Amino acid sequence: MENLKLPIALVMAMAAQLAGGVWWVSQQAATIGNLEETVSQLGSRMAIEDNINLKRDVAANSVELQYVWGEVEELWEELAVMTKAIGEINKIKQRIAVIESELRYINRDHRDMEK
Repeated sequence: MENLKLPIALVMAMAAQLAGGVWWVSQQAATIGNLEETVSQLGSRMAIEDNINLKRDVAANSVELQYVWGEVEELWEELAVMTKAIGEINKIKQRIAVIESELRYINRDHRDMEK
């Protein structure tokens, strides 16, 4: 190994390749670092946007629920009115039934008297 002679061009080419490899690896490391930072920023931004969207959706749903609750209250009021009206109709039907029964008995009494 004492007489190992390497051409200067080969040594220079290997040095250039080594320098290029080191430069390429450092560029890749920088790119990965930038991408990690970007992902971190996007994650934070998405968390903030999700929070804002959640608050907006809750507010919108709250308004919708108030509207629906108002409609439900109106339906209960209408149901109460209808129930009262049906009760009154049933009372009238009962009175009519009583009157019809009385008229039947009166007609029987008149028939008996005429005979």
